[in-house]
Amino acid sequence: LELKRMSVSKDYRGRGISKALCGEVLHFAQARGYGAVVLSTSMVQVAAQRLYEGQGFRKVSAFSPSLLGSLLCFQIFHYRCNLPGRT
Repeated sequence: LELKRMSVSKDYRGRGISKALCGEVLHFAQARGYGAVVLSTSMVQVAAQRLYEGQGFRKVSAFSPSLLGSLLCFQIFHYRCNLPGRT
């Protein structure tokens, strides 16, 4: 299952909403037999990286999305969270 474009309004950040949403995605995926949840985020989304890593996601790869991205050393990170009992 791929988690795409999760966002919480700036007015509501810091209240645990992102953590709860991420947890719901993981529960949803596991209940439906998915083996893992994957997602991508950019290197500048440090708070998102901390959130995902705290929820059990591990960085599995990184790449520059374009030649300009490469020149600017900008990367997109791919994350994966294996779900219990699955691979």
